[in-house]
Amino acid sequence: MWCSGCGNGIVLSALLRAFEELGYANEDTVVVTGIGCWGKADDYVTTNALHTTHGRALAFATGIKAVRPELHVVVLMGDGDGVTIGGNHFIHAARRNIDVTAIVVNNFNYGMTGGQFSATTPADRYTSTTVYGNPERELDVCALAAAAGANYVARGTVYHGPMLQHLIKEALNKKGFSLVEVVSPCSTHYGPNNQMKVPIAMLHWLKEKGVTPAEYEQLPEEMRDGYFVIGKLVDRDVPDFNTRYEEIRAKALNS
Repeated sequence: MWCSGCGNGIVLSALLRAFEELGYANEDTVVVTGIGCWGKADDYVTTNALHTTHGRALAFATGIKAVRPELHVVVLMGDGDGVTIGGNHFIHAARRNIDVTAIVVNNFNYGMTGGQFSATTPADRYTSTTVYGNPERELDVCALAAAAGANYVARGTVYHGPMLQHLIKEALNKKGFSLVEVVSPCSTHYGPNNQMKVPIAMLHWLKEKGVTPAEYEQLPEEMRDGYFVIGKLVDRDVPDFNTRYEEIRAKALNS
C-alpha cells in the first residue's frame, strides 16, 4: 500500500511493538486516523479503529476520550492532515491536554495527493506546487505542541528505530496530550524533488541531520540550518482534561 522506501511501515512497527510491550488489549484501544498516506495505517491494526475526515482526527479522538476515558486513544496523522488542514484542532487538543497520543509522520509534503507543499515544507525546498522553491517558512510541529500545552513532546526519525519505539512507548504512558513527531522519507515526491533521488539518500539525510539536543547546541549558529533535534523535548504533568472536568463536575454537584 505504501511506496517503496516510505517510512510508514517502520513507524507502524514501532507502534505495534509498543502496544505489545505495554499489554494493550485490542478491545481497550482505539486507533484514530485522518486522511493521507499515514492515515491508511489503520488498515493494518486489529484494535478498534476510526478513519475520519481530513484534518479532524483529533476532534474525533477528543470525543472518544471524553466519553470513554478508560480507553487508550492513539491518533495517526501526517503533516498535511495533522498540522496544516488540521492545525486548529491540533492546537486545541494540546491546549485542552486531552489524554490522547498523537503520532504525526512528517514527510514535508502532501505525499498521497501529488507532493504539494504543506505547512512543514522547509523554506526554499521544492515540491510539485513550489517548483522554484517554497516562499513560506516551515512550521515546527513540536514547538507548536509545546507552546500550546502538551504534557509530552518528542521527535524521532525512521532511521533511529529503537529510539522511536522508546519515545512512542513513553508517549503512550504519559497522562495528558502527548505528541511524537516522526520525520520520515517521502521517496516518491519530496526526496526526488530535493536532490535525494533514491530512498537510501533520504535515510542518510535523516542520519546526518537528526541530532540530540546536546549535539545541536555544539553546532555553530551559522551551521544549524537544516538540522533538527530528536529525542524527548517536553515532559510535564499538568492535569489532563478529564481530570479537570471531573473536578469541575464535582463542584457543580456539591453546590
